[in-house]
Amino acid sequence: MARRRNRGRPINGIFLLDKPLGLSSNQALQSVKHLFDANKAGHTGSLDPLATGVLPICLGEATKFSQFLLDSDKHYKSTFTLGVATETGDCDGDIRQQQDASSITRAHIDLALESFRGPIEQIPSMYSALKHNGQPLYKLARQGIEVEREARSITIFKYDVLDFRPGALAELDVQVHVSKGTYVRSLAEDLGAMLGCGAHVSALHRNIAGPFTDEQTMTLDELKKHRQIVDLQGMDELLKPMEIAVADRMAVELSEVVSGYFQLGQPVMSNHAFRNGQEGDIVRVFREGGDFLGVGEINRDGQVAPKRLVVETH
Repeated sequence: MARRRNRGRPINGIFLLDKPLGLSSNQALQSVKHLFDANKAGHTGSLDPLATGVLPICLGEATKFSQFLLDSDKHYKSTFTLGVATETGDCDGDIRQQQDASSITRAHIDLALESFRGPIEQIPSMYSALKHNGQPLYKLARQGIEVEREARSITIFKYDVLDFRPGALAELDVQVHVSKGTYVRSLAEDLGAMLGCGAHVSALHRNIAGPFTDEQTMTLDELKKHRQIVDLQGMDELLKPMEIAVADRMAVELSEVVSGYFQLGQPVMSNHAFRNGQEGDIVRVFREGGDFLGVGEINRDGQVAPKRLVVETH
């Protein structure tokens, strides 16, 4: 059977979307892919429909480097409602428990937050996208099925209170800086449990994802309006170069001849990598003159072995 040919243009780059409220990450991704008429697209870490903020979308060959953005730190601003615990840990779920939170003070919160900073173990929510026997947990949860989840090691680098509004249904605004794999809804639920009143996420905004910030993003509405006034080439000017996904890695430059062997999948020698890197390091690889070729890993011989290669189209 013949393989179905990808439709769309072979464009490469990263678009920084300010994901709107109410859309899933995949719905937002499909809208961006359509507006750019791209043949391939992938996002770099889901945001729930209730969440807004920085959602890097990789187009074309950039999808090969999305894992590096998935693995990066994230920053969120969130509002927790104290006094109500929900089935999903956010405001979309049915109320599971309700308790007057009037007795909770800022001092109680500050004391509780101390135990959440730094390296901790977190049990993922049943409403996360993690898979159990091939099924996303949230699909099992919607069927009333709960499975045991292993705690995961994460790091909370920053967990600060921005504002606290006391009351029977108190509200807490927080700013967090977290490692990959952290679930903010679980932070809210665990804090509510420690305070003895229950809690859930009522608002969530991702303001930093890896090297990307709010200020660099564009909304979906802005993108649609831009598409009405420019051609597709004008749309491409909105894309960040795909090597930004690995901008924190050491750069290695290869000669024209050596880069040819690298592109064929062969480990190659790089004096720069040999002198400045260590075995196992991932490096950005460029052809002499500036073309990004992909990423490689330094092996025990000090060579750079290809890990993800860009397919060049000319």
